[in-house]
Amino acid sequence: MIELSHIEKKFGDHTVLNDVTVTFAEGSVTALVGPSGGGKSTLLRCINLLEIPTSGRVRIGDDAIDFHPGDKVGWAAIQRLRRQTGMVFQNFQLFPHRTAIDNVSEALTTVLKWPRERALQRARELLEKVGLAHKAEAWPATLSGGQQQRVAIARALAPSPKVLLCDEPTSALDPELSGEVVEVLAQLAREGTTMVIATHDLRLASTIAQEAIFLDAGVVVEKGLARDIFTNPERQRTKRFIATLTQKPTEQEGSGI
Repeated sequence: MIELSHIEKKFGDHTVLNDVTVTFAEGSVTALVGPSGGGKSTLLRCINLLEIPTSGRVRIGDDAIDFHPGDKVGWAAIQRLRRQTGMVFQNFQLFPHRTAIDNVSEALTTVLKWPRERALQRARELLEKVGLAHKAEAWPATLSGGQQQRVAIARALAPSPKVLLCDEPTSALDPELSGEVVEVLAQLAREGTTMVIATHDLRLASTIAQEAIFLDAGVVVEKGLARDIFTNPERQRTKRFIATLTQKPTEQEGSGI
């Protein structure tokens, strides 16, 4: 169970998240959707404290941290919570000087102090899971974007996190390559992996998410079952946003968008 309670995040005088309270059940897949600048990536990063909330509470399982303006949270508490999450970034963030298998095993040996052979075995299993066992010794520069993102997913799964956080995992890919990533995430969803995904990709969100949260201007406008949000939203603001995602390119060009 992941709970964000009354989360506020400010950058200077600018409020990016305003009193956000949401819950993510174990085994669920939730899509965070909304316009650019709406707060979805910031909310995602607040879960694993890559962004420190200005105020509110973050709970993952039995661990919780309360935040108050001006207070500094200890590094040990942040690390204890962060280690329960895995993060997949928009632009892969692979180590260019490490092979695929070393990218996946690096955190296990460096952070968790696993023996190298145990870490490599875990990495091989995960590369097999994402369909890249044959690329274990490949360098990132020789992999396609879709393959790099699949390595990044394997790396995020390596320490067996309680939740997988994905920040626009397909936005840097063309449609064919993004399909590879969607299928891997869909398989993880079928296996019961808890995921929170910030995305503009309606195909990704509608394919694998059970729940959806629509954010705009740092506020939760609407939340509910993904099929309802994407096909029959209640709020007018949500309807306008979903319409922009489902319009065909020719329709957008004809309307001057």
